[in-house]
Amino acid sequence: MRIPLTKYGWPQMAVFPAAVLAVMVVLVPGTTAFLPLWVIISTEAALAVILIWVFSFFRDPERCCPSDTNLLLAPADGQITDTKIVEENSFIGGSALRIGIFLSIFDTHINRAPCNVRIERITYKKGKYKNAMNPQSGRINESNDLGLVRTDHPKDRLIVRQISGAIARRIVCDKAEGQELAGGEKFGMIKFGSRVDLFLPACVKIEVKLHQKVKAGETIIGRY
Repeated sequence: MRIPLTKYGWPQMAVFPAAVLAVMVVLVPGTTAFLPLWVIISTEAALAVILIWVFSFFRDPERCCPSDTNLLLAPADGQITDTKIVEENSFIGGSALRIGIFLSIFDTHINRAPCNVRIERITYKKGKYKNAMNPQSGRINESNDLGLVRTDHPKDRLIVRQISGAIARRIVCDKAEGQELAGGEKFGMIKFGSRVDLFLPACVKIEVKLHQKVKAGETIIGRY
């Protein structure tokens, strides 16, 4: 039976829950002599909520990914914060449509390929940890760029940029340059609140609106 938790969170799921459970176990016998019962119960309840949230954060739900090669899928769960035509000369080599997706701490944080692609280049950049709601965070924050080339026609270049936020401190990408990914295939995650920017050819028809909620691998974000 498939366990709906991601392998990317195994270290945290081993350490955090164990620490929370240990505190919950020693809290009652260690504090009943000097703390009111309602304080102990409230603290235990708060710790239980934290424990549930940790497991929830690393959930890995099944996704039904459309197979139409003309579609471009959301690379992350979250909310569309901005769409803008920008100059992207480092990989795409010209005008590109940048779509920003903000991931709150309650969203699924697994990242997925927007279509059938080959990873041409992976570029990690150190940076700050500003609020990921700000479109400028993609320029100044810690980030990891996946330069992708479509394996279907047209053979356009795309970029998925994983961006750390004010809370996030860990970008995970377990793929390598030269690997091919199917549309909707998982390639990593960003831990604890973040942003993902998707750079597409400017000719692509956008299918999402500002503030719309999207799901990685399922929501159609654009089409040829």
